[in-house]
Amino acid sequence: MRTTTTRQYRDTQVDVRFVLCALWSTMLFVFAYVDIFGFYRADVLGAALDGRMAATSFTVDQTFLTLTLVYLLPSILMVVLSLLLRPRVNRVVNIVAGLFYMITIIASCIGETWAYYILGSLVEATLLAAVIRVAWKWPPPRLVTT
Repeated sequence: MRTTTTRQYRDTQVDVRFVLCALWSTMLFVFAYVDIFGFYRADVLGAALDGRMAATSFTVDQTFLTLTLVYLLPSILMVVLSLLLRPRVNRVVNIVAGLFYMITIIASCIGETWAYYILGSLVEATLLAAVIRVAWKWPPPRLVTT
């Protein structure tokens, strides 16, 4: 008699906080690489060398770079805040931040014709939709009876 055994791997539940942290981290990587790839474009690189943002009237100066950092900091901080905030606050902050960045990323695609930018923005928006969904479906607190 011959017996065959199959190995079944057990799927483990991943904590909501870690899922949110991973989604924000991944979104930021895509966000960064889309911007880095932009410097291979002649129009973006030429404008940057002239101290301007391509296809806009923005001048790259201290004010512009400071405001850009202010725009980016909440999404960067969401990586760690997703791990540290209390569940109720965490849920709300992830939904609000996710919606805010999703709207701004979609808006930045208006008039864009480069496929890499549109694809990257689509991936970013999808990751942010996942952030919103995971936060929205956060399991409710367990009732403890004594």
